[in-house]
Amino acid sequence: MHRWHRLTWEEIGRLPAQGMDGALLPIGATEQHGPHLGCGMDAEIADQLCAAAAERTGIALLPTLPYGCSIGHSRRWPGTLALQPKTLIDVVKDIGDWVHAAGFRRLFMVNSHVTNQAPLRCALEMLRAEHDDLMVALLGSATLSQRVRERHFADAGDWHANAAETALMQAVAPKLVREDRIAVADDPDRTTDSVFAHPVNRTSRNGVTGYPSRASRADGEQLFGWMVDDLSALIARGMKEQPPLAHSYFDRVQPADEYTT
Repeated sequence: MHRWHRLTWEEIGRLPAQGMDGALLPIGATEQHGPHLGCGMDAEIADQLCAAAAERTGIALLPTLPYGCSIGHSRRWPGTLALQPKTLIDVVKDIGDWVHAAGFRRLFMVNSHVTNQAPLRCALEMLRAEHDDLMVALLGSATLSQRVRERHFADAGDWHANAAETALMQAVAPKLVREDRIAVADDPDRTTDSVFAHPVNRTSRNGVTGYPSRASRADGEQLFGWMVDDLSALIARGMKEQPPLAHSYFDRVQPADEYTT
């Protein structure tokens, strides 16, 4: 596996020349996950999922970013370490700039925390606007495919530390699970008819949304297997993809040009 932080500069430099010009960036968070899951759950799933996909596909694996935009979790529960959205944008933009400078032209960002999505999309926009030859993908670990999405949303639309996440940790990181606290962790989704996006302190009694008591290790093993399969398939497709048109971002069309060229 090509783990970026274990490679020398010579080894990193050879990868694009050998045809591997893709890099995979796992992005998680450090935040409260109810009374039964460790605060590093999102970073753990991003790290393990991307490592498994990198092993299968040969893509360069960047170090996992363990902090995210978790400000919606409030300060009601200790444990959350959150970045402002603008900070996350800048961090990921900087990482992308350096990945591009190293010769890589495909950046796959895998996000395992829902509210990282907006800042990461902003970073994507900035990167592709600055680097004409860089393609950037933003993939959510919980929405890699229909089957993965359905399992995550099975017990709550605004899910967090729910059955799916609990099952995943039981399967791949059991040290993050407090089995004796699962039975008291269930808390229903109170956002079904909401117009506004409320912070977690106003939607959950204990930081959970969903029913972790429905989780099982077997379900987690199956779900993680799906996630690895589906992420690996997306990476494989992305490594073959070319832009539909070769038009430069910076070259303005001239009045006499045909739009079909």
